[in-house]
Amino acid sequence: MTLTKRDLVVRIANETGLSQQDVYDVLQKSLDYITEALGNGDHVEFRNFGVFQVRTRKPRVGRNPGNPSDEVVIPERQVVKFKPGKIMRQLVTGE
Repeated sequence: MTLTKRDLVVRIANETGLSQQDVYDVLQKSLDYITEALGNGDHVEFRNFGVFQVRTRKPRVGRNPGNPSDEVVIPERQVVKFKPGKIMRQLVTGE
């Protein structure tokens, strides 16, 4: 099962009594600020949930799946990594 933004909006609106539009606006603005912070190279930390960090992936040599003898240089790039917090890790792994 996939939990979507729409699912979150409906659940939060039902539990809080807020309108779905108000919940959507707050959720969307939160995601916008998280994306903006990561775009600036900052890390985003939510206690007991996890940390989003921008990391640099080193350049490497890959192979063309259609012709494995062809080497393709994959350049250095920025990627977003997520490290789960203690509570999330315990819930997911059952530790």
